[in-house]
Amino acid sequence: MRQVVILGATGSIGCSTLSVLAMHPQQFKVLALTAATQVSKLLAQCLQFQPRFAAMLCPKAALELSAALKSHGSVTEVLAGAEAITELAAHPDADIVMAAIVGAAGLLPTLAAVEQGKTVLLANKEALVMSGELFMDKVQRHGATLLPIDSEHNAIFQCLPPAAQQAKQRPALAQMGIAKLLLTGSGGPFLTRQLSTLDTVTVAEAVAHPNWSMGQKISVDSATMMNKGLEFIEARWLFNCAPADIEVVIHPQSIIHSMVQYTDGSVLAQLGQPDMRTPIAHALAFPNRISSPVQPLDFSQLASFSFSKPDPERYPNLYLAMAACAAGQGATTALNAANEVAVSAFINEQIRFTDIVRLNEKSLAHFLNYATGSLDDIVALDFEARAYAQQLLRTLN
Repeated sequence: MRQVVILGATGSIGCSTLSVLAMHPQQFKVLALTAATQVSKLLAQCLQFQPRFAAMLCPKAALELSAALKSHGSVTEVLAGAEAITELAAHPDADIVMAAIVGAAGLLPTLAAVEQGKTVLLANKEALVMSGELFMDKVQRHGATLLPIDSEHNAIFQCLPPAAQQAKQRPALAQMGIAKLLLTGSGGPFLTRQLSTLDTVTVAEAVAHPNWSMGQKISVDSATMMNKGLEFIEARWLFNCAPADIEVVIHPQSIIHSMVQYTDGSVLAQLGQPDMRTPIAHALAFPNRISSPVQPLDFSQLASFSFSKPDPERYPNLYLAMAACAAGQGATTALNAANEVAVSAFINEQIRFTDIVRLNEKSLAHFLNYATGSLDDIVALDFEARAYAQQLLRTLN
């Protein structure tokens, strides 16, 4: 029986994780669930899975949750605040930590799990975008097991040689006979939309992903393809490679989740339904396999697959992220911070869809050559970049 902590339990990844865990009560026990403010959703999850602990970022929400649980006779202990969430990520009884808090807020609790040598299922891509080298150094130093949950990174991981999958430190691509990593992306909801109309994109249109069911922030990032840019940066660290070793490919059907091209000409691909419960099940049981609620592909019903290169005019955010990756850690930290500010402003209808890239571009130019040598440097730069982006917002309105 392995005990699981889910950071970000009420989000789409957290809910999908619980869906898989519910199928395997003899193998997994939920130790702790955390959330920010969604009391009713976390309450329902606690009543179903009876974790020993629950934590909410908002103290007022934690009090409300505690009272509701007591009224139902639940003995789940409720904690409050960011420190409590970080403590649960590092809890001595935790075997597996699902890191599914969206954005920079997920960095510190995910690092806490790493520093305790946990098996970390990484769905929070910002942790590596903000602190890639430092993060991977800690994984190796503390003997943590890091398993990628993003469907693209999980697909690449599954296509690696078995010995490389089990290695504590990923070998260089050339040592594995790999020529290139092929990172696929659907192109989002605006793959064929007229470029001249992107100024008028609404929030509802931007979050309406054609294939995946995701939260608002990630859905907007998918529409701009910043999500793929962040995944590009994440892949650079996860798989111990250079930006030149990664190629982004548009694949609108979202059936091939990514590919690995070998030096002998072979290309290995991982295919499956566009459902996050597949990579979650893979990582929960690794190196074994367990069942998930996802139906297998019916190849007789599949349409033809198509592929193309992403258009820089349609997806400038993707190319900004790739440029930041080449520039270094300071650039990726600052770009991630600016993008979170910009996407939040768009969701709140403060700026236009096309203003997201304008704000990101100006922020990246300002912080392009900033150096980060420690976690304190990274946290300080994240704060400074957010403040700068907030200033830029006022010039866009």
